[in-house]
Amino acid sequence: MKRLFIVFLIIPFVACQEADILRENPSGIYTADNMYVTEAHFRSALNMLYQNYRDLYYGGDDNSFDLQLATDLSHAGQDGIVRFFSDYPATLDPTAAKVLYHWRGNYKIIANANTIIERLPVSEVPTEKQPQVEGEARFFRALAYRYLVYFYGGVPLILEETTSAKNDFVRKSKEEVIRQMIEDLQFAAANLPSIPNLPEGQVSKEAANHLLAESALAIGENELAIEASSQVIGNPALALMTSRFGSRRDQPGDVYWDLFQRNNQNRSSGNTEGIFVIQFEPDVPGGGQSTTARKGYQMERWHMPNVPLATDPDDRNLIASGFLPTSIVGRGAGWLMPTFHFTNEIWYDETDNIDYRDMRVSEYNFPRGVLYNNPAGPAKYQGVYFDIDTDENQYMLSTKGIWSRGAYPYQTKATTPGDHPSNLILNPATMQLRDIGGVTYADWYDMRLAETYLLRAEAYLGIGNTALAAEDINTVRNRAGAVSVDASAVDLDFILDERLRELGIEEKRRLTLSRTGRMYSNIRKYNRYNADDIQEHHQIFPIPQSEIDANIGAKLEQNPGYN
Repeated sequence: MKRLFIVFLIIPFVACQEADILRENPSGIYTADNMYVTEAHFRSALNMLYQNYRDLYYGGDDNSFDLQLATDLSHAGQDGIVRFFSDYPATLDPTAAKVLYHWRGNYKIIANANTIIERLPVSEVPTEKQPQVEGEARFFRALAYRYLVYFYGGVPLILEETTSAKNDFVRKSKEEVIRQMIEDLQFAAANLPSIPNLPEGQVSKEAANHLLAESALAIGENELAIEASSQVIGNPALALMTSRFGSRRDQPGDVYWDLFQRNNQNRSSGNTEGIFVIQFEPDVPGGGQSTTARKGYQMERWHMPNVPLATDPDDRNLIASGFLPTSIVGRGAGWLMPTFHFTNEIWYDETDNIDYRDMRVSEYNFPRGVLYNNPAGPAKYQGVYFDIDTDENQYMLSTKGIWSRGAYPYQTKATTPGDHPSNLILNPATMQLRDIGGVTYADWYDMRLAETYLLRAEAYLGIGNTALAAEDINTVRNRAGAVSVDASAVDLDFILDERLRELGIEEKRRLTLSRTGRMYSNIRKYNRYNADDIQEHHQIFPIPQSEIDANIGAKLEQNPGYN
């Protein structure tokens, strides 16, 4: 059963009379004192943590895509628009709404988790069940601090329920925050059930250990990272998928393509690779998606090309939308466009050609060409397949080496190719979608076993064991049909590139680059769009100015480089 989130708001009736107009006389009222009592109350409160997190990073808000935009993975599809992270100085202003979004959203999760943890011991929840409830809450607290510490550096560490106004917050060091994350995740890993014993979408012992491994890497605790990731990898209930499976296994594709088809992310499909999967259910209360409005995670709209903007080689005619049916690209807007490093450089073999032995760059998973079939266009182009990587098709590139919004290589995992919900299809003959399209109608991986292997490889590299690091990397590469890497070639650059190859637009790339200290250098090297505007202090966000101004009881230090 999926873990969906239904929230009930109880609004008390207020009786007003002329002589007593401001006095409330509610027939019933819910407070923290009577809403954190029974086991059902705490389950509802935990469900709210899932909803808080899903709304924050998978709810369709523009800021959800800050994890991928303006990194070595992707850049803004439209120049000069701050919400697309098109300019670092303009985007990372201390007064910007984007800067406040991640701060307040994650502290909301922390506040809700702290209330659960603090009120649990005096509740009616049976003593033997309390550690699991606390473990789930502490997992989300650590998860929220993960975003805060990589976005902002050291932040105020709040571990108790806040029941009154407070204006004297001070920042803890980055290491102090991460060590608290580790403590929370060790507790969660010790007290949460294993993944086969839980409903789909509920956090498990394996999810806690996966995040624990990542957190340990952030402060150089490589042995702890190896131990935690090995707990996940060694679980016999988990394994990389190596054979075709799921809802569309009889269609052309490969096992990597199968991982991202609708209904294939969870164990009920036979998938043994998903660890923490964000759950959606279209048109169901609490399901987080709609087919009658553009509601839900809009990775399709952000990452897929804006087909009507594609031009022919002479820059004269629009290529007919038939060259990329909307059933494949959906309602793409081309806002989250890939860097050349992501589409090409990381896939090159020893001859500097794309190595198509790797299924992750196959036509099913990373298409990179268009068939010209515009009947109104020049005859010389009819039926010609234009590979948008080749030198003779530089019309697809701007002078800065940036793909056109109308056509560029893209990852099909952003959409549900040929499998959109039926009532979203405007024209069944052409598979044209309605204007409200753009949502990725599939559950979404937050943690996947392939990443756990790459985390352990990074930890092995940290202790100097490149042979074991290569073994883990090759477990992932061999599933994809890629050539094995030799231990002598394994370094952090290779692992970061392998994360791009395997995880692509799934990855919270900004967090990875921040954690490994590669934000500034990788963007300068690989992102031609943002290379000139990023400065070293942009590796972390500014503290929101409104939070500094409100904190009159103590000094909340601003990050260096920001006024």
